Amino acid sequence: MPGTERRRGGGPHPAARLKTELGPEAVPDEFWGEHTSPVARALLSSAVQCFARKGFHATTTRDITTVVGLSPGSLYVHFASKEAVLFHIARTGHERALAALTAEPDDGDSARRIRRLVAAHVSWHARHHTVARVCQYELAALEPAHLEEILELRQRFSAVVRTTVESGAHEGVFDVPDIDRSVRAILSLGIDLVRWYRLDGADSPEALGESYAELAARMLRTPAAGSSTPDGDAVRPDAGTGAPTGRP
Repeated sequence: MPGTERRRGGGPHPAARLKTELGPEAVPDEFWGEHTSPVARALLSSAVQCFARKGFHATTTRDITTVVGLSPGSLYVHFASKEAVLFHIARTGHERALAALTAEPDDGDSARRIRRLVAAHVSWHARHHTVARVCQYELAALEPAHLEEILELRQRFSAVVRTTVESGAHEGVFDVPDIDRSVRAILSLGIDLVRWYRLDGADSPEALGESYAELAARMLRTPAAGSSTPDGDAVRPDAGTGAPTGRP
């Protein structure tokens, strides 16, 4: 039974001990996949907390293993190096976040899809904010080949959002003078929050996702014909770019 496993020789299983130490901040076991052993999961989850709190370079293998009641050398039974632990975390985190993004349906409505994408992107990063913080701010410690693999995953994030923004701009649904800047701004909505978000805060991950989805939609949307800008300027019905009249 999860949480009650015991290891040979007595004492609580490392995964069970980690859950006790970290409580709701512990990374769920299923996050790491069914092919990752319980001990490796515990080591990865401990490393997430250590890297997020101290940074990769300041974290020792003893820091990672002590939390789960293991010796420093036990880490090398499951991972080739501390950098390999970081790579496993970064790759898994990016793959899980990308899966959440690509799972959103595309019904051909660009405005609706961008909301869904932003809501999924933001809520995932809020829900998994500690893992995401490591994925965003510790990548410089990766070996070149590992970093290249992570950067390829990040390009896939951009491609999903860019395709929707480009479609909306082509249809006249979005007013975006610079698509690349718009895509970076949208993705930043989910990335920046990992520095400050807490699960016990005022907003749930889902509520934050919906709020940020509305912000992204407002940022991209072409003002409706006959509407007014926040400054009170009227918008011409034939204004193809959505630029208000009455401004220099």
